[in-house]
Amino acid sequence: MPLLCLADFQAHAREQLSKSTWDYIEGGADDGFTRDDNIAAFKKIRLRPRYLKDVSKVDLQTTIQGEQISVPICIAPTGFHCLAWPDGEMSTARAARAAGVCYITSTYASCSLEDIVAAAPEGLRWYQLYVQPNRQLNKQLIQKVESLGFKALVITVDVPKIGNRRYNVTDLKKSLLLKNLGSPEKSLTRLPIILKGILTKEDAELAVKHNVQGIIVSNHGGRQLDDVPASIDALMEVVAAVKGKIEVYVDGGVRTGNDVLKALALGAKCIFLGRPILWGLAYKQGEHGVEEVLNILKNEFHTSMTLTGCRSVAEINRDLIQFSRL
Repeated sequence: MPLLCLADFQAHAREQLSKSTWDYIEGGADDGFTRDDNIAAFKKIRLRPRYLKDVSKVDLQTTIQGEQISVPICIAPTGFHCLAWPDGEMSTARAARAAGVCYITSTYASCSLEDIVAAAPEGLRWYQLYVQPNRQLNKQLIQKVESLGFKALVITVDVPKIGNRRYNVTDLKKSLLLKNLGSPEKSLTRLPIILKGILTKEDAELAVKHNVQGIIVSNHGGRQLDDVPASIDALMEVVAAVKGKIEVYVDGGVRTGNDVLKALALGAKCIFLGRPILWGLAYKQGEHGVEEVLNILKNEFHTSMTLTGCRSVAEINRDLIQFSRL
């Protein structure tokens, strides 16, 4: 039976994967409130359809950091893709290239950077970095990333300590805690710096002050501090704070094309997809499952744009949404 929506991929992955792998992918911090609220918060937003417009041609393309992507749906950094499919991040990279979108490779990729790049040499890729306390190590890693053709550095800022996770992450925790986060050292690279994990006006203003080129509004998929705002709720505050000076993206809770439209209407330049990519890897030979996940979301987004009267991504704006009183 074909899988028709992202929820179908989630259900299939749960059947296919071991309990420990499923717990790792789906787990959240503490009670999992923020993890679940990331999804629920989108349902508080309603779309305002526009039918009296010519939508015979609808263009989904946009740009991020000056690079063109086929649709504002990209792949967030998640670790250990080999848990879901043997080829792991190599399959993810191939799927991203085929879809014409950006893939942020995680520090905790289960494949080498060289193998990931070789799998999709022409793909648009950014690298997610946990900054090391040792400046020389930072320099060596950044030089390697630059030489391999990565186009931006994504600094994850919300893990000074692992969140309270009620599942077994002993090995991951040991690995992460050896890498204390510091401030991104812009002088070490000419690549754009993107900060991932910003949720507040105050941090967004600091990011602009320190001349970063972008922000990913994110609560780490609800895996760090529970009871913080859903990413889509925090997006408005961050967008208002940066005042158009830098690009803002968002991850967390996107499950439909309508969700993508809502995020862009609230000021996101694009969305990044996390868990659903791993669900896709667990289905139909890895990369083909990821391609199906991306294509389903792309087609849903095309429908959402068409039925709200948007002929291009540039036409998506705040007037297309309203907040439910429920």
